[in-house]
Amino acid sequence: MAKGPGLYTDIGKKARDLLYKDYHCDHKFVLTTYSPTGVAITASGTKKGELFIADVNTVLKNKNVTTDIKVDSNSHLFTTITVDEPAPGLKTIFSCKIPDQRSGKFEVQYLHDYAGISTSVGLTANPIVNFSGVVGTNVVALGTDVAFDSQTGNFTKCNAGFSVSNADLIASLTLNDKGETLNASYYHTVSPLTNTAVGGEVSHSFSTNENTITVGTQHSLDPLTTVKARVNNFGKASALIQHEWRLKSLFTLSGEVDTKALDKSAKFGLALALKP
Repeated sequence: MAKGPGLYTDIGKKARDLLYKDYHCDHKFVLTTYSPTGVAITASGTKKGELFIADVNTVLKNKNVTTDIKVDSNSHLFTTITVDEPAPGLKTIFSCKIPDQRSGKFEVQYLHDYAGISTSVGLTANPIVNFSGVVGTNVVALGTDVAFDSQTGNFTKCNAGFSVSNADLIASLTLNDKGETLNASYYHTVSPLTNTAVGGEVSHSFSTNENTITVGTQHSLDPLTTVKARVNNFGKASALIQHEWRLKSLFTLSGEVDTKALDKSAKFGLALALKP
């Protein structure tokens, strides 16, 4: 287990990845190449129904500075510059989106054995200030995530979370949407040798008094092939199979069916990621 509680986004991440990561009903293709100087260029395309979205991403690393530039099919330019550990445990990130003049943001992250802090501020006259902090250890962690809009004088986000971990079980509880939603999740490693794990999430909305329950599992058929499945209390069942047919090159086939409306067609998704 890693030292320290990590950042606020790490609370419940294992369960979220198990239940939602790599599930999709679209067609996606990703191709990554590397130049002799170490520049990584990634071209990706996603077909969602009749809509096709594409982008080209370039990543350049120079010592501890990483520059990430992405251009999408809507002529938007995304730029992210990350400086990793200018001081021990510290990371600084600058990001912006052109032509959105209010998208500029500067972020500072700090990781300690007993704390994890992330603070960001928008680079505008009336910025949005975001702060998230976690205190504890790699066993018990307690954190909060808040955002304040200085233009309106209102808190746009106010979340809190709690996590308990041991060698094979991670449980978390988060209060989101300014106290409107309560999420409880767990992740349990059944067999590390076969990457077998089970997990679940219960989400309760206080405004609608509605519960959403999702459970899922994963298992590696062999070192290169993983299967996952999940189902929720609304009757939607999903499954996927992912195969690494060469190093870091993945083929993923996923599907979803509504068991309460079997007259409707099942949804299928296909993703292909190629790396040299």
